[in-house]
Amino acid sequence: MTFVQVIDYETTRFDEMNALIDRYAEQTSGRRTVTHTMIGRDRDARTHYVDLVEFPSYEEAMRNSQLPETDRMFQEMVALCEGMPKFMNLDVVRDEYLNKLVTNRVFEDIAGKGDFDVIEECIAADYITHDMMDTEGRGNGRDGLRRTISMWRDAFDFSFDVTRQIAEGDCVTALWDWRGTHRGEFMGMAPTGKEVGMSGSTTFRIENGQIAEDWWHYDAPGLMRQIGMAPGRPH
Repeated sequence: MTFVQVIDYETTRFDEMNALIDRYAEQTSGRRTVTHTMIGRDRDARTHYVDLVEFPSYEEAMRNSQLPETDRMFQEMVALCEGMPKFMNLDVVRDEYLNKLVTNRVFEDIAGKGDFDVIEECIAADYITHDMMDTEGRGNGRDGLRRTISMWRDAFDFSFDVTRQIAEGDCVTALWDWRGTHRGEFMGMAPTGKEVGMSGSTTFRIENGQIAEDWWHYDAPGLMRQIGMAPGRPH
C-alpha cells in the first residue's frame, strides 16, 4: 500500500531549505526509496509550507528513514524552521489522477466503444493531433477525431490494452498494445480477415480538464505488412 508522509512547517529560509533537499537527493541517489515529492506554499501565509513525500509502502519509508543522511537532513531541516515541523503519516486508500481518467476514456469509450458523445466532454474544441498517419491535419478538432476513429472502427474490430501510464504536469503518456481483426477496407486495402496487432504510445496534453493535443506513435508499416499492404504501395 502506498504511503505518504506529510510535513507541515514554517520557515523564512526556503531557499536554504530547497538547497538542503537538493543535497539530500544527491547524497542518497540510488538508495532513497522515495517515489514522488511535492512542496506547497500557503498562499495566505507565505512562510507556511507543506511537503508531501510518497513511498511505495510504509516499510520502504522506514528503510529510507534508516539512511544516515536522512537523520542529518532532518536535523538541518529543523534548524531552518520556525519551531518543530509537524508530521502526518498516511496510508493511501484511494488515488486517482484525474488527467489519467480523461485519457482512459479515449481508449475505452471513444475508440473502444465508439461512444462519440464522450468527445464533447473530453476533447477540446480546438483539439490538435500529431498522428504519424495524418500528415494533413484531417484529425484536428472534434469532427476530425470522429473521422479518425470511424476510419479505424470501420476497418477493424479492435481493442486497446493500456499497459502503463505516466502522468506529469498537464501531460499523460500511455503505452499500449492494440489487437484487431481486419474486417473492412483500410486505406484502399480490401478486408483480409487477418488478426493483427501493434504496440505504441500516446502522449496527451490536458487543458481545463479536456484533451487539447496529443501525439501518437506506433508501428504503422508493421501493421500494413500484416495485412499484405507494402508501405507506400497504392491499392
